[in-house]
Amino acid sequence: MIINVLTLFTSMFHDFLSESIPFIAQEKEKLKVNLIDIRDFSENNRRQVDDYPYGGGAGMVLKPEPIAGALKYVNDHLSSAPTTPIIYFTPQGRLLNQQIIREYLEKEEITIICGHYKEIDQRIRDKYVTDEISIGDYVLSGGELPAMVFIDAISRLLDGVISDPESAQTDSHEEGLLGCPHYTRPYEFEGMTVPEVLCNGNHKEIDKWRREKSIALTNRIRPELLGRN
Repeated sequence: MIINVLTLFTSMFHDFLSESIPFIAQEKEKLKVNLIDIRDFSENNRRQVDDYPYGGGAGMVLKPEPIAGALKYVNDHLSSAPTTPIIYFTPQGRLLNQQIIREYLEKEEITIICGHYKEIDQRIRDKYVTDEISIGDYVLSGGELPAMVFIDAISRLLDGVISDPESAQTDSHEEGLLGCPHYTRPYEFEGMTVPEVLCNGNHKEIDKWRREKSIALTNRIRPELLGRN
């Protein structure tokens, strides 16, 4: 999979892409991330990419020309797919979930626009963006952190990245439920012990216990998820 990231802050991604699952995905050649600096496509010598909003008001707006230029560069020099989905992360978008990650897992190439300042020019959203996604009901300084969340979530599902695929398939939200509690050694820690059912070797009972705990946890914390099953 190829992911093109349009951003004003390419350096924010360097450490992220050099560690853990995203690094493994790249090392195994399952993922390639192209970082494109939007400022490289500014139309003036000061590399200006923002301007005041029409109609007045607080904040600055990311100009359309640099983003359009960056998208054209991706299309002309980096993209091999005939059509590439273009994601813009915004609090106004649909809420990211595991199903959306699974949808994009089928794509060969994805382009992400990381906004900044107050907003990006609406005309970019109208003409180029194919999907708008939010990672929660709060506001961040830009789209870089949501882009990293998306890349990490999709990297771990790419075939061959995680050594034990079943581990990913039993995570929270994969079956519409929150995950169950997990334990490891030692058996006793600060007066607390591991539930006996996990130690008896009866996998049918263990699966039943884990399912019941998942349902109970989901019902307590995210009851709206139960209606989706």
